[in-house]
Amino acid sequence: MRWLNVAITMPWLQLHFLTDPEHASAIEDALLEIGAAAVTFQDNEDQPILEPALGETPLWKATRVTGLFDANVDTAGISENVAKQLDMDISNSQWEQLEDKDWQREWMSHYRPIPCGPNLWVCPSWCEPPEPEAVNILLDPGLAFGTGTHPTTLQCLQWLADQDMADLTVCDYGCGSGILGIAALLMGARSMNGVDIDPQALIATRDNANRNQIDESKVSTFLPKGFKPSLHDIVFANILAGPLVELAPTLTSLTKPGGKLCLSGILDSQAQAVMDAYQDEFEFEPIRELDHWVQLAATRRTTN
Repeated sequence: MRWLNVAITMPWLQLHFLTDPEHASAIEDALLEIGAAAVTFQDNEDQPILEPALGETPLWKATRVTGLFDANVDTAGISENVAKQLDMDISNSQWEQLEDKDWQREWMSHYRPIPCGPNLWVCPSWCEPPEPEAVNILLDPGLAFGTGTHPTTLQCLQWLADQDMADLTVCDYGCGSGILGIAALLMGARSMNGVDIDPQALIATRDNANRNQIDESKVSTFLPKGFKPSLHDIVFANILAGPLVELAPTLTSLTKPGGKLCLSGILDSQAQAVMDAYQDEFEFEPIRELDHWVQLAATRRTTN
């Protein structure tokens, strides 16, 4: 979803399009150019997308594209302009009026503190931590993935809550929001390297570290091409099964002998394939499973 800088308490209209992946981006561009405050993509036929290819941003075969507009706009004029820009039939488009409410409060109401262990919580910044003496990660939903709500992230945090992180070095490969590395730092880790292919994720990681009052000298962020590999005590990679298999040599080279590797973003049917890619170098712990997603933790052998 893409938002522009608009007031959130005003009344709104939505313009819906039912389309396919080939036309979705063009519709999005047209809606934003014509003044939409936000554009969202939704599945219109309950078609799951479980694992995209590396570097791919997939959409559903039946994709619903929705533009959000001020309720005072000229709907007929907008529909006409969109049709001209797209040079296509938009007869399946439909306007809908949204209920007038405080949308910011509505959005915020869906996020609550998440317990991740006996002494670890993820808390939106607008909520009072339920246990002030616990380790509380302040993290707001934003542009980068990873707020602790998805089973893949939650399982990594649950595993992390059981670890002694004092003075350890951490690499969060595919860092997204930085939640895993930041949690490790709050639990006593010495330093964290965050790596991601998305520059926005690197910005989000640094911003979230600052929100949690972490000394900026403890956090370094890199695009993969700019990252010089070094050995770490703990390596996190909450990505997807395909990339995890491809990255096995890289993630292995980042983990100290005797160090630990925490992998997630893996469906239960994919666990063995991922373990096979690492088994020559690592000894795996019992698999953790939640809602058909698994988390794998392993220790790198000191001798082969």
